[in-house]
Amino acid sequence: MNDKCFPPIADTHARILILGSLPGQVSLQRQQYYAQPQNAFWKIMGRLFDAGPERPYAERAQRLVLNGIALWDVCASAQRPGSLDAAIVHSSVVPNDLAAFLAHHPGIGLIGFNGGKAANLFRRQVLPGLPAGLRAIRTATLPSTSPAHAAMPFEEKLTRWAAVLQNPDQPDPNIFDRGTNRL
Repeated sequence: MNDKCFPPIADTHARILILGSLPGQVSLQRQQYYAQPQNAFWKIMGRLFDAGPERPYAERAQRLVLNGIALWDVCASAQRPGSLDAAIVHSSVVPNDLAAFLAHHPGIGLIGFNGGKAANLFRRQVLPGLPAGLRAIRTATLPSTSPAHAAMPFEEKLTRWAAVLQNPDQPDPNIFDRGTNRL
C-alpha cells in the first residue's frame, strides 16, 4: 500500500516552493507536514517566519503563505516502510503534478528541496516532464530537517535555510545548486 502526500500549502502569491519527499508516518497519522517532533522544519520556520511548533498547525501554515512560501512533496504517493527517505521504493513513486502547480503559481522563482532525496526524486521523476520555461526556475538543495540527518547541528541547518529563504532573489553560487543555479 502506498503512502500519500497532502495537498500543497500555497496561495497564488507564492515565491518559493519547498519540496519534501513524502510525509513520514507521524505526519500521515496527524495529517500535518513535518509533524515528527524531532524534525527541525517547524523550528527553522519559527526562527525565520515566526511559524514555530508552539503555534497551532493552521497558524503555522498561514504564516508560511503570508511570507510567500509554498509547501508540498515531490511524491504524490509511494511505498515506504517506515519514515526514512532511503526506504522509498523507487518503482512505486507517483510524482505530484508539479508542472501544473508551477504553471498556476507563476511567481515561484525558487524551489528549495528539503534534503537530497527530494532533490533526486525531483530530478528523476519530475524534471523530464517539465516544459523548458519551468526548468529555468532556480533550485537549492537544503539540509534535510529530518531527525535522521542529525550529523548537522541545528544552528548550521538554520543558517543554510536562512541564506536561501531570506535571499531568494540574490542567488549565491555557493548556496544554490551547481552550474547556472538551475536544474
